[in-house]
Amino acid sequence: MSRTAVNTLLALSALYTLLPLTWLLFAATKSLPDLYATPGFAFGEFNLLANVEAVLREGDGVFLRWYLNSVLYAGVGAAVSSLITVACGYAFDKYHWLGKEKMFGAVLLGVLVPTTATAVPLYLLASRTGLVNTFWSVFVPVLVHPFGVYLARVLSAGYVPGEVLEAARSDGAGELRTFASVAMPMLLPAYVTIFLFQFTAIWNNFFLPLVMLNDQNLYPLSLGLFAWEKQGNAFPEFHGLVITGSLLSVVPLLVAFLFLQRFWKAGMTAGSVK
Repeated sequence: MSRTAVNTLLALSALYTLLPLTWLLFAATKSLPDLYATPGFAFGEFNLLANVEAVLREGDGVFLRWYLNSVLYAGVGAAVSSLITVACGYAFDKYHWLGKEKMFGAVLLGVLVPTTATAVPLYLLASRTGLVNTFWSVFVPVLVHPFGVYLARVLSAGYVPGEVLEAARSDGAGELRTFASVAMPMLLPAYVTIFLFQFTAIWNNFFLPLVMLNDQNLYPLSLGLFAWEKQGNAFPEFHGLVITGSLLSVVPLLVAFLFLQRFWKAGMTAGSVK
């Protein structure tokens, strides 16, 4: 009975997760008249390629610009943020200094603060430094990931044995060399896990770009599709563009999870110390 209950709960969770994506897939294949005339989970006249072409053509190809912006914000931002986060978690785990636990407690407090609550203070800081309405106003704040630091510390304690680090130091390796050549390969599953969390969060980030950006050429996909949706009240064809654009925006997330899931293997370094 316990197994049946768990499987039922997982099946309902999967259904809840997949239903919106399934509707999006059906809707993106329809023409605008079929979008309103046919049931949500039924195909109309197959119009996906024409819809994609319309999305790419709208606004002189501004959708591709938004796509590239999101790749830069999320891809580069998550890569740099994850490296900083893993290094911080490793330092909290392996080094000892005065006030370390109090500082770590301050990091944990950052986990409790919602990102929307920091948007206005970040805007004021960006305004003082002249970064408002620039790439850096969105890119720099995403480099901070308090939950990732906590997760990296926990995974560092489990993945990186102290004996291996001591052996590297005995062989003459400095601290940076020890981290880069010994600890970082062991922490690769942690890095990938944090990267995927951060990549998803940045890719779906909406409120911070909304506060920081006025230039349409700097918009990420989330903000660009929102701008199109607002025009849908006056021009109904924008509803179709938003639906197809939303389907295209899901693709990088799926690709990232499919290609990086092989790194999610617990015990990758098991047996490194006998």
